[in-house]
Amino acid sequence: MTDSQVDCVIVGGGLAGGLIALALHRARPEFRIRVIEAGRTIGGNHRWSWFDSDLSDEGRALLAAFRQTDWVDGYEVKFPKYRRKLKTTYRSMASPDFHEGLLRALPEGSVILGRKAASLDARGVDLAPSQYEPAERITARSVIDCRSFKPSEHLKGGWQVFLGRHLRLDEPHGVERPVIMDATVDQLAPHGNGGSYRFVYVLPLGGHDVFIEDTYYADDPLLDRGALSGRIDQYARANGWQDGVPVHHEAGVLPVLTGGDFAAYQDEVRIPGVAIAGARGGFTHPLTSYTMCVAVENALAIAEQADLSGEQLAAFFDARARRHWRKTGYYRLLARFLFFAAKPEKRVKVFQRFYGLREGLIERFYAARSNAFDKVRVLWGEPPVAIHSAIAAMFKSGPALKSEKSDRGTQQAAQTNELQKETGA
Repeated sequence: MTDSQVDCVIVGGGLAGGLIALALHRARPEFRIRVIEAGRTIGGNHRWSWFDSDLSDEGRALLAAFRQTDWVDGYEVKFPKYRRKLKTTYRSMASPDFHEGLLRALPEGSVILGRKAASLDARGVDLAPSQYEPAERITARSVIDCRSFKPSEHLKGGWQVFLGRHLRLDEPHGVERPVIMDATVDQLAPHGNGGSYRFVYVLPLGGHDVFIEDTYYADDPLLDRGALSGRIDQYARANGWQDGVPVHHEAGVLPVLTGGDFAAYQDEVRIPGVAIAGARGGFTHPLTSYTMCVAVENALAIAEQADLSGEQLAAFFDARARRHWRKTGYYRLLARFLFFAAKPEKRVKVFQRFYGLREGLIERFYAARSNAFDKVRVLWGEPPVAIHSAIAAMFKSGPALKSEKSDRGTQQAAQTNELQKETGA
């Protein structure tokens, strides 16, 4: 076993881990940083999207290292009762561009791919042996755990399930701007277990390139790839895009949090002296699974606290995660309304009503920055669910996000997703 000494080692090369490494390097270029990723590439196989208004100037500067696609003309949503165009600039980044941008920005040797962390502690990381490399110990002043979300009996909720396909077409597709929710599609769950809230997400990546993703909110985490792939075929044919060559696919199963005992969850995942960031640390939007905003904010925060010891950094992020949990309680309440007050096939009414509200409110919602007026306005007016059902839902927490099914669903997601999907929808 060899041994090396660095300033910071980050375990998990997804969005959170990669941005932390970049922010640290920008702030303290003399730091020796290592990013440990079990997969073959940084970021897995994903496409992240966000509203331009989500990020501060510092956040935009951090993401400027990566090639992005943007739509300054805004985006659209489609529901059974209306179609709406919203003006905010929308941006997207593919994982290969994230991978290449990070490798360009960091010093050579900073990223270690294809190596699994056998164990983590406050003083470093033990790498498991690989086919070509022996076991190795990397000692570090600080260790940051950015591995993917860990299902737990202490967290409650439902699931967001998706499959996406990038198509390259023979003819121009004619789509001018993203459609981040097309909920005019059939609302039945693909595996025959009743209703669901389902929508299709469409990104025009070029004149002949279009990304189509089929997403649904469901009570169980079953990812039926065949059914979702067939639905994408059907949607493409309906839009005249049947003569396309698949460029890549992505799939995943994400938790939608309705409640739980977050302190107990922290105790479950905590490694003494190790900071936890990313989805594993609880830094997600409970209802949308959107994490771009908080991933950028956490990366910038770590860069400002770069001189903290490992134990101090772990305590800093432990407290930061608790604040995030308290801050996002309102969105867990809305998630309870969605899952426990609305019949599955009627959940589309919840989003249909929401997207009729003011544009600024919608953007703040996705960034988990809703102000007091926003929160009242979302709940004010004719409710999309029965009042008695909404009152009952307030006192429910939902099933645990850990079961034989959820483990299987999470394993399925990990095969192609490796971390978490980050989209603005």
